[in-house]
Amino acid sequence: MTRNEPMPESPKAAAMGLFERWLSLWVALAILAGLGLGNLAPGLFTGLAALEVAAINLPVAVLIWAMVYPMMVGVDFSAVRDIRKEPRGLIITLAVNWLIKPFTMAALGVLFFEHVFAGLIAPENAQQYLAGVILLGAAPCTAMVFVWSNLTRGDATYTLVQVSVNDLIMVFAFAPIVALLLGVTDIVVPWNTLLLSVVLYVVIPLLAGLVTRHWLMRQGEGAIDAFKERVRPASVVGLLATVVLLFGFQGQVILDQPLVIALIAVPLLIQTYGIFALAYGAARIWRVPFRIAAPCAMIGTSNFFELAVAVAISLFGLGSGAALATVVGVLVEVPVMLSLVAFANRTRHWFEE
Repeated sequence: MTRNEPMPESPKAAAMGLFERWLSLWVALAILAGLGLGNLAPGLFTGLAALEVAAINLPVAVLIWAMVYPMMVGVDFSAVRDIRKEPRGLIITLAVNWLIKPFTMAALGVLFFEHVFAGLIAPENAQQYLAGVILLGAAPCTAMVFVWSNLTRGDATYTLVQVSVNDLIMVFAFAPIVALLLGVTDIVVPWNTLLLSVVLYVVIPLLAGLVTRHWLMRQGEGAIDAFKERVRPASVVGLLATVVLLFGFQGQVILDQPLVIALIAVPLLIQTYGIFALAYGAARIWRVPFRIAAPCAMIGTSNFFELAVAVAISLFGLGSGAALATVVGVLVEVPVMLSLVAFANRTRHWFEE
């Protein structure tokens, strides 16, 4: 294989099932269910919200694990060595995540909260919302990107390496970038939350996937694909249940402040679509294969909202505007990322394999 040849292609994914085909509808219903249940049974969600370790909500962690594990079964570590032969996707992801995205998010926050919406938002609240969106922009996705990669039939092994490299950089770069953009030098980052998130959302499901893959390989050809087909609905069910929980936790806040939610969503929407266009366009111009280009753009677009929410609460408090802005990030991310998944799947023919 020469240096310019692509990595070996992943096994062909099965056709989209009922859940995947109507995923946008299921997510919309899950959002409504979360808002409704959060207001009808607030005590239930208060109890679930209290199940935390190092600011990691355990029910959400279990559901994200259910989303990620079936995809980890498809990871073939024997192909990891071939990533050096297709470095372009990783280069685009790292450039977008660490050289562009945090700074464009901060710029959009300043533009809208301090200028465009100045007459609608009090200055002290504007600073809080700005802090929240900065935290989102500086935290690239860790867990949910495996869902988006799977829905675009991305290369699972390459996606894992991209996420792993981002996590390593995040340990060292997150605090300095946030400190620079917030204009402080003594920002307190909950490192136990960051490291525990990586263990829960990447390491544990990866180990489980490797053990399962090894066991399946002993059962003969086709066993891995058959197993992935059986457990595939678990990823979508985990996604929908996670959406219900997150919107159940914040249902009352979202319903009480609809205008503020809409104002915060504006720069987040512009940032999300803009970053995707940048990364996806760069991948197309650079002739990156689709199975790498789609996850590459998704990683740069999606956010590690669990970390952003935890840091916002740690720095500014549970009821702060910064915490609210990070929750709006969750509200925006799921439907927007689904629209980008659909767009990527429709434009697969733009890329040469």
